Amino acid sequence: MDASTLAAPIADSARSRAVPALHNGDHLSRDEFHRRYSAAPPGLSAELIEAIVYTPSPLRYRFHAKQNDDLITWMGYYRAKTPGVSSGGNATVKLDLDNEPQPDALLFIPPAAGGQVKIDEDSYIVGAPELVAEVSGSTVSMDLHQKLNAYRRNGVREYVVCRVDDHAIDYFILREGQFVPPTATDGIYKSEVFPGLWLNAPAMLAGDLAAVFAAVDKGIAASDHAAFAKRVRPPTKRPSKPSYTIIIVLPAKPCGG
Repeated sequence: MDASTLAAPIADSARSRAVPALHNGDHLSRDEFHRRYSAAPPGLSAELIEAIVYTPSPLRYRFHAKQNDDLITWMGYYRAKTPGVSSGGNATVKLDLDNEPQPDALLFIPPAAGGQVKIDEDSYIVGAPELVAEVSGSTVSMDLHQKLNAYRRNGVREYVVCRVDDHAIDYFILREGQFVPPTATDGIYKSEVFPGLWLNAPAMLAGDLAAVFAAVDKGIAASDHAAFAKRVRPPTKRPSKPSYTIIIVLPAKPCGG
């Protein structure tokens, strides 16, 4: 084994000793949390909520992963119908100086179309996405208190909490600085930020994605979705005009008189 083989592990070890590890319950600024999180071993999941570090318990399929995927799929279906909006899950969000959550699902309007967030040079989301969703089992108290207040204070405009143990969905809309629950019609919540984004809560809880998609289709047909989709649609790039090079070959002059 040569010296170059040994150099990388030694350097990595030195870096890990230079950056303290993250521990559940640590009180940190967002910058210090991000520094430690970036240096943490692969596979570690952590959030900073109101300046306190939280490391989640292992996630079970039937009580988190399935519901998480269904929420992301609901948002993704709307995104497919509305080119220009962006959705995703478990993305780091630099919310403010004391908060760096990783929402289970989020949907936002691109900055170029007047959205609230920015994407920094390291591809992190900075600011408050328009819509955030959390799947809550053991984290229900935090999701409905500390996280809710952090999202509200920073201007998340709509917040969905799927309470797995209670088999219930909470939908909040930001009005005059407070999260208030809108009225659901036949169990369907209607987004005020994303025209046509309707959430069939009973179908979502039952895992009936066909009914979830049907509600979105109905919402799109019944709303001013077309105008919104036109506003957020990315501009179409015009194909560049082809360039041509003309080469003229002249006949060679005959040799000798």
